[in-house]
Amino acid sequence: MLEHVDTDHVVALTQQLVRIDTRNPPGNETAAVAACREALGPLGATIEVVEPLPGRASVVATLPRTGKPLLVVNGHLDVVPVRASDWSRDPFGAEVDRGCIWGRGTADMKGGIASAIEAVEVLSRSGIEPAWDLAFHLVADEERGGRHGTQVLVERGLLGKAAACLVPEPTDLDVCVAERGLLVAHLTTRGRPAHGSRPREGISAIETAAKVVLALHAADFDDVAHPLLGRPTANIGVIEGGSGHNTVAESCRVTIDRRVLPGGTLASTLAAVEDKIRAIDDPDLSYDIEVEVFGEASEMDADHPFARLVADCLHPATGRRPATIGMPFTTDARFVRNQAGVPAVVCGPGAIAQAHSTDEFVAIEQLAQAAAAFATLYATPLPGSGG
Repeated sequence: MLEHVDTDHVVALTQQLVRIDTRNPPGNETAAVAACREALGPLGATIEVVEPLPGRASVVATLPRTGKPLLVVNGHLDVVPVRASDWSRDPFGAEVDRGCIWGRGTADMKGGIASAIEAVEVLSRSGIEPAWDLAFHLVADEERGGRHGTQVLVERGLLGKAAACLVPEPTDLDVCVAERGLLVAHLTTRGRPAHGSRPREGISAIETAAKVVLALHAADFDDVAHPLLGRPTANIGVIEGGSGHNTVAESCRVTIDRRVLPGGTLASTLAAVEDKIRAIDDPDLSYDIEVEVFGEASEMDADHPFARLVADCLHPATGRRPATIGMPFTTDARFVRNQAGVPAVVCGPGAIAQAHSTDEFVAIEQLAQAAAAFATLYATPLPGSGG
């Protein structure tokens, strides 16, 4: 299939998408939706835009249905924020240099979306009929938990009777079948203000928060390691508190990023956090916890026929047998696996290390390989599916 890939076309589509600023927060995917319409419309797709909140738009693009098993390609249009001063290039310039495209979203995951769309055209150029009916779900809000994107599509039944799902997040074209879940929670410690010159006459919420940070950050939660996902983790990524240098802090808020293993629930995840806090020896420690996001972990059988099929389709394009991997973070595959009950493989161009990084890039060679591999996947029926 590689000989039928139009590398210039997949590069141009990646550049077009990257040049659209879809940072989340604040979150606005409207302009990217227009670009997706432009790319998918000529392929004969029926396009529906789902917009649960103004600006939070997702595309559901369905190619002509023939009664074959339905394969959904799920990709997110939003990207994480950037601090442009840290970049050596324009984060939204989509510059081509040294065999790569550079910019926010090149790897995570606008390059993967472009390769998946290019794969449809690869089949057309090669004269091969798809073995699947195809639908593209190009969604909002994945970077902030997915509640305005894939979650809405699942809740509205828009996955239909999908037989499988491909999520072209960056995996270096390895096959990901498991991912950790995510808890984002804000813990606020309560203190008693006093004059800054007499700190022991008050209770410093910053001091007690510091003890919470030491108890939770990179803590060992005593879980049995998952063979693909390792152990759960906790990161304290934000801390803010106090009202002035001359006042003992009356409140302090820390933001907890807790990654969890399959089987973990909101209740059990919070309980593990609070167990660590209860072990702190400080009678003045008083706090509240507010949950912002909880996304459960997900996994599928590494030997599932769809996972094997994806691996088989990668080999001719890359010249190597892909590894079976797990991801330490969360993708929208969890909604597809857990809520919709559809097998979902995460596999796409770009390195996981590039996701959310400064000077993010994707190799053009991998974009072409991904397009070829995805075209082979679209042309190959799932064993036993009757497709």
